[in-house]
Amino acid sequence: MRALWAIAAGIALGGGLAWYLSREAPESTAAKKQRAEQAASEQARDARPSIYRWRDDAGVLQITDKPPKNQKYERIDRDAPAAITVNGDGESDDTRR
Repeated sequence: MRALWAIAAGIALGGGLAWYLSREAPESTAAKKQRAEQAASEQARDARPSIYRWRDDAGVLQITDKPPKNQKYERIDRDAPAAITVNGDGESDDTRR
């Protein structure tokens, strides 16, 4: 019977020790959360359609949908059109006659 108690105590202590060693410090958790929020905001910014304004070597203003390589450019965000637009009062076109 003592052997069973010793095995149960060993399993409980092993589980407690594993939990203690696997947890993260609060500072680490806060830093992880901040990095995740920053990455999400960068992805949201990159998901919006943009145009790029820059001047070529001849000084001509260029506006493109892709950024130039080895040139300074300005990114201009465009608003994407709404995916669904609702017009009217909800009646179908057939009933408005």
